[in-house]
Amino acid sequence: MATVRRKGLRVVVIGVVLVVGLIGLVWVGFQVKPRPFDAFAERTAALDTIPIPDDLPAPVARFYAVITDGTGVVPVVDSAVLTGRADLRINGISFQARFRFTHEAGVNYRHYIEGTCFGQPLLKVNERYVDGISRMELPWASSADEPQINQAANLGLWAESMWLPSVFLTDPRVRWEPIDANTARLIVPFEEGEDEFTVYFDAETGLITEMVALRYKEADSAAKTEWIVRATGWAMYHGVLIPVISEAEWDDENGPWAVFYIEDAVYNADVSDYIRQKGL
Repeated sequence: MATVRRKGLRVVVIGVVLVVGLIGLVWVGFQVKPRPFDAFAERTAALDTIPIPDDLPAPVARFYAVITDGTGVVPVVDSAVLTGRADLRINGISFQARFRFTHEAGVNYRHYIEGTCFGQPLLKVNERYVDGISRMELPWASSADEPQINQAANLGLWAESMWLPSVFLTDPRVRWEPIDANTARLIVPFEEGEDEFTVYFDAETGLITEMVALRYKEADSAAKTEWIVRATGWAMYHGVLIPVISEAEWDDENGPWAVFYIEDAVYNADVSDYIRQKGL
């Protein structure tokens, strides 16, 4: 009987070791950065410019002067295709990803994300906000036109517009309101009404540090949660300084759930068909 018990215990120990080893192996795989996506087929088209308006709140005017290197004019971006890699955390699990985000300025966006293990695609996400309707497709579930998710997606559209900042000046539905020397309110359209961000600017550099809004977290959320988007690294693309490292965080969670690293930006390509597709 003792021999049987010892054999049973040995089997349990071996099983535990194998499970722990497998979990450790998967964890290691989740830390391996994937190869970036190939560059978008089209390249940046010619960009028109507009002068920086003279009626902006002081921190906003300073911001546009800084990101355009003091030229006094802002390149007009009508569409953007942004490609890069990301650190993501979903349901407590952290992993590496690569992404391509496509925007029609202030109107539509499409996200394609591949979560990876050992650099290989493991999870493919197709998510878009087109014609005011959000759609999410995951391997295990999908949703479409949920009111709370529409609101969240609209805020996502405008937060990501830091990557094409001319739209904050060219879209007549958008306006800036002063708060103080380093803070302004950004009013954006949503359905038949409006939504808003509080935008914080660095007192020394003049660059945006945070955009903060109240956003629904889930399709069944009864109340909105404070959502913070931070810009932590900047680089020049096509004559305008944009955040190439940014992170998103919910106020009720510990740390950001996403950190995005922009590695390529293509402006003013024709994306009218591409933005309604799936995949890469």
